[in-house]
Amino acid sequence: MRSQPPVGPPDDGADALFGLEDLDPGPASGAHAAPGPLFRDSPTARRLLSVRAIFAEPAAAASPRGRQVLARYPDAEVVPVDSHWRIPDLHGNEGNVDRWVRIKTETLVLGEKKTLTTRPNGRSADWIAPGPANGCAMACAYCYVPRRKGYANPITVFTNIERTIAHLSRHIARLGPKTEPNQCDPSAWVYDIGENSDCSVDALISDNVADLVRAFARWPAAKASFATKFVNPDLLLLDPRGRTRVRFSLMPQSDSKLLDIRTSPVESRIAAAGDFLDAGYEVHFNLSPVVLRPDWERDWSLLLRHMDDALPVRVKEQAAAEVIMLTHNKDLHEINLGWHPRAEDVLWQPGLQQPKRSQNGSWNVRYRGEVKAEAVATMRALVAEHTPWLRIRYAF
Repeated sequence: MRSQPPVGPPDDGADALFGLEDLDPGPASGAHAAPGPLFRDSPTARRLLSVRAIFAEPAAAASPRGRQVLARYPDAEVVPVDSHWRIPDLHGNEGNVDRWVRIKTETLVLGEKKTLTTRPNGRSADWIAPGPANGCAMACAYCYVPRRKGYANPITVFTNIERTIAHLSRHIARLGPKTEPNQCDPSAWVYDIGENSDCSVDALISDNVADLVRAFARWPAAKASFATKFVNPDLLLLDPRGRTRVRFSLMPQSDSKLLDIRTSPVESRIAAAGDFLDAGYEVHFNLSPVVLRPDWERDWSLLLRHMDDALPVRVKEQAAAEVIMLTHNKDLHEINLGWHPRAEDVLWQPGLQQPKRSQNGSWNVRYRGEVKAEAVATMRALVAEHTPWLRIRYAF
């Protein structure tokens, strides 16, 4: 029998069995002192986020975390808004399509997360946690996150991070220890903290991600997890103590150049794995999305061989991977035609795909059953041939 996360109502009660102050953090693995200027203050980070306007709920702007963000961008115009969800200039405005990347670069939103819900998952993680942010400064052409708030979706920083941490503390306490292994982890309840954002980018803006990493370092029954396409060396200065899993998302560089807009090069993500492991993170990989196009098998073989050549033994010994086939969306397809039509040459393949209505009512497209099954089998075979040390946690 494998452990399955109990299903229950959202945990917003005040009956925590323990809080942050009650937990024994164990022996420190050695906090890393900053050797010099932080990466988030570098020209590279400033190019990714050159913020000129901050739409802010008044309470969020007045909070300690909100003031931290405003202090980072002192020259930005602050625009008061009633709700981070309802900003007509940003959300649902089709006229923003041709300014998509500029909005992601120049705009932030500050808000408070009103509803804290932890949802069962069971694939990558046992649970999907309330995230520290929504939206992204990167612009991957296949990403579902932009659909959350319609068209342009810059980063929204949730400033009430202390409520999120308290919520998670209660949730973990109610679960108790994990008694049976499953595909998520053999001994810890895994919480994905970055479902709707990239935590490596979020950490350029505020200490929300750092606060979550520190919290999970003190929770012996749980582990944080997030996927990333961005290498942020500032995260190496934290002290995760093995309780945060970083999943570097990888795809062939030819695909990444076309589809992974504004991300770190794939080789840089692979090269960072050893540093993150040495800093106390668990390091896994997302082989995703797998996009079916001419010569895709050859290019994935080249990537896997590079991983085998470049990764140190210590990374290989603890690594695992998720293999995720492309899921696309009809609305996102239409948006991409307005700003990056070349991406749709490989993402939109009606001859290989079939529609499926998503839970929110929109139409997704996925590879047809027999096409997907054959591609998953091929990926498993390629991994077994070129990176036999890489355990596949799941593939779909």
